[in-house]
Amino acid sequence: MASVSFSYRSKKPKAFLEVRLSYRTEANGTPISFYSRSKIEVEKKYWTLDHKRTTFDPILKLQQKAINTDIDEIRDFVLNEFHKSKIESINKEWFIKVLDAYYRANEAEADENPIPTNLIEYIPFYLDYRKHEMSKTSITKYNVIKHKLERMESSLNKRFEIKDVNENFKLLFVEYYKSQNYSQNTIHRELGFIKTICKHAKTKKIETDPEMDTLKVKKDKDVPKIWLTFEELEKIENLKGLTPHLENAKDWLLISAYTGQRVSDFMRFTSNMIRTKSGKKLLEFKQKKTGAEMAVPLHDKVLAILEKRNGEFPHPISDQRYNEFIKKVCKKAELNQMLKGKLQKNVSKDDKKKIFRIVSGKYPKWKLVSSHIGRRTFLSNFYGKMPTSYLMNISGHTTEVMLREYLGKSKDELAMETFKYF
Repeated sequence: MASVSFSYRSKKPKAFLEVRLSYRTEANGTPISFYSRSKIEVEKKYWTLDHKRTTFDPILKLQQKAINTDIDEIRDFVLNEFHKSKIESINKEWFIKVLDAYYRANEAEADENPIPTNLIEYIPFYLDYRKHEMSKTSITKYNVIKHKLERMESSLNKRFEIKDVNENFKLLFVEYYKSQNYSQNTIHRELGFIKTICKHAKTKKIETDPEMDTLKVKKDKDVPKIWLTFEELEKIENLKGLTPHLENAKDWLLISAYTGQRVSDFMRFTSNMIRTKSGKKLLEFKQKKTGAEMAVPLHDKVLAILEKRNGEFPHPISDQRYNEFIKKVCKKAELNQMLKGKLQKNVSKDDKKKIFRIVSGKYPKWKLVSSHIGRRTFLSNFYGKMPTSYLMNISGHTTEVMLREYLGKSKDELAMETFKYF
């Protein structure tokens, strides 16, 4: 039985992994091993601390996947050659030749199918590489960024290679996005997407600029977070005479506010996901975004909706329709308080052309309601009322820092609430 393993044997902070072939023969029960150097270069810190740990960091996950792919391909190639060869011919020289043959075959394939080095051309390659693990929403986001970069290149009459993504690129990127009236948070978020693409290219041995890793654009943290109080939820719950489609949306809104889940998850809820344990009902499902296995206790408000609907959840609707309908529901509930917020508006001065951008201003609360409000409402209403660890277990957040990003309450509101514990 033969096996192939990989190890970090250098004292340097960055080095190539060593490949070890081990096997036994019938004539000799003592393990026989040969070492040779691979072309998989990693940092010692990454290999010892990060390579095998579970993470939600998309950059680290990409690195883990790329290195594991290289490892699996080498292992398969070596073992295949091992089983084809006569046992007496296998020695260290044979092992070195096999690894050399693997890399020569890979280089020949790379020459026939070169990986793009242009930033825009790399995006389709990246999406194809990750097509089995990306949601349709994420793919759409990357394609939108691709089209924006195409317009940026056209405006600047310049083509960007992956190695061009540096501080100078950031300045041009920010300047162009601002000229097109994109918000600060859009600039922050989409530069992050571009860095993700470049870091993936780096794992494929594409040249990148050392400045790329440290590129940052400040996030606008002064963005109002809209959520619904228990009193407002009661007003929504007590609405009567709604049309069937608004009643359906109203129930989904209440369900989201008492389960704390994303629209991509709660819109998939069915009665088959409910399990009864010790007389209590739990909703069991896998989060679409994170893949986390969830067991969410069903609040009495959710159980009342299910009872009203003969044990079934409302019928699912598209995100677009849901956003549209819950605004109408909240308008009927007279959530008219004027609040600072941001809305997508047509900013084009040409009647024949529409250009939508996020515009800050003061708007009635019902206009600012969107599909994410249920998750923020749940966390804001129950934060401080139940142990944070329980709240995180329901929401699926892995750190309290991530959870607090969702809270709609201000620091003053949170501070005032702590007095009840003094």
